[in-house]
Amino acid sequence: MVHLALSRILVVRLGAMGDIIHTLPAVASLKHSFPGSRVTWIVEPQWAPLLESNPFIDRLVLLHRDTPAGLFRSWRALRAEGYDLAIDFQGLMKSALSASAANPDRIFGFHHTQLRERAAALFYSDKTLSQAVHVVDRNLDLAAAAGAASALRSFPLPPGCPEGDLPAGDFVLACPLAGWRAKQWPGERYGVLAERLRRELRIPLVVNGPPGSSFPQAGNALPHWSGLPGLIDATRRAAAVLGVDSGPLHLAAALGKPGVAIFGPTDPARNGPYCDSLKVLRAPSAATTYKRGASIDESMKRISAGEVFETLRLVLGERRHPAGCLV
Repeated sequence: MVHLALSRILVVRLGAMGDIIHTLPAVASLKHSFPGSRVTWIVEPQWAPLLESNPFIDRLVLLHRDTPAGLFRSWRALRAEGYDLAIDFQGLMKSALSASAANPDRIFGFHHTQLRERAAALFYSDKTLSQAVHVVDRNLDLAAAAGAASALRSFPLPPGCPEGDLPAGDFVLACPLAGWRAKQWPGERYGVLAERLRRELRIPLVVNGPPGSSFPQAGNALPHWSGLPGLIDATRRAAAVLGVDSGPLHLAAALGKPGVAIFGPTDPARNGPYCDSLKVLRAPSAATTYKRGASIDESMKRISAGEVFETLRLVLGERRHPAGCLV
């Protein structure tokens, strides 16, 4: 446990979207526990919009890894400020090297048995073995080991910015893409779902993705392409959301949005929505695996469009405002 009256803290979580969102409470806990501290977060540029106007972060450093010149600029920005400690919430070689490059007095990270790249632990002076199940709680355990005296389960997120066209009234927002295809729901089912939502509930389904992405067989769903600011804005405006185990789902959970989360190969107890606003659908026969499959997992195919529709019907009927996450 660290006991410092004033700390210069470096947070290392380079990406990706859901992982950064899952780290927000741990960083809020650190800043809250050390009110006089100065917190720097190093992050890859494409994810920086998630951290805009965050009251628990004093400084952002962008990691430019595309060119040697970019790496050198990032290294200089890191070394421009000394750190009492760094906390590597990512546990990869690239994140451990980033923490080490900052030359802090101490580096905190997870025990090697809880790392995807175990060699990263060689860079840590202090290693934490978390007994928590969910990733958010594991990150809170690591923050506690670094000195956070109390857990602050806060998800401060920016307001976002409108991008593209959205319906004027209520709509359901779906984000079908995921980091690996095994976690995706069959594309044609969004079209089936869109037809039933429009016909029976008179509410459109909007399908969001980054610019240049396509949604084959999405039928009557309305496409919406946007960057991160546009996704945040659309999520805030949606009456309900539909997601898979990916960053946009965890964004919706952090914002306390009602909706449906479809899970298959990954365990919702570990990677599912952290707050209680989303109803999780997972086939009873689903087997947990974190192998990055290149085809849609069979367990995802077992969730029908009808089952999703009926769950959304309940969610839209309730329109509850859960007290789950703080934002």
